[in-house]
Amino acid sequence: MKRISSVLLALVMAVTLVNCKAVQNANNKQKGAVIGATGGAILGAIIGNNVGKGGNGELGAVIGGVIGGGAGVLIGNKMDKQAQEIEQEVPGAQVERVDQGIVVTFEDGSGVYFDTNKYNINSASQTTLNKLVGIFKENPDTNLLVIGHTDSTGDAGYNMTLSKNRATSVTNYLKQNGVSSGRLTTNWFGETKPVHDNATAEGRAKNRRVNIVILPNEDMIEDAKREAGN
Repeated sequence: MKRISSVLLALVMAVTLVNCKAVQNANNKQKGAVIGATGGAILGAIIGNNVGKGGNGELGAVIGGVIGGGAGVLIGNKMDKQAQEIEQEVPGAQVERVDQGIVVTFEDGSGVYFDTNKYNINSASQTTLNKLVGIFKENPDTNLLVIGHTDSTGDAGYNMTLSKNRATSVTNYLKQNGVSSGRLTTNWFGETKPVHDNATAEGRAKNRRVNIVILPNEDMIEDAKREAGN
């Protein structure tokens, strides 16, 4: 499990994110959140250092800032526990603890599989997602963002649609298996947010990925504040 400091990434992205638009399909509670240090770090973990190069929308409206003090420590402890559980239960997942959030990445062939040009959830992917469903149900006080990406092979417009369909398939599977729709937001970026070199086969495989971002929701935040006496 990796840990990422938000400070540098937040500074790099601050100017870009000032004018960010709300995610098109975010719910009202999520639209009210404010971008903060966690937002900068999580965006970096999701899309690398390519903020502002396209995509269907910005994620800033659904990613909140760091909660400080004792409440922040309590939230961090809960997210640490959940991240460790994901690492133990889902060996194909790349798990990063980013301040008070968790970024789970499934690269091509690493737990959530899609056949070439397909977006259906196959049996291998179901096994992985079923494990995540169990963890998400055990930790209901979180919001979940599902984000799809592709490599740069083929038409950019087609890749955008493919990334949308793949992310939506994951979101729908989570809903169908008991994860509340109110916790879920879907986004997609096609080929516009590479984190590796598309000139190599290995890089393209890593760019064909799905992220699931886990964030404390208002209930967790308020409970932590009460427990900490904030």
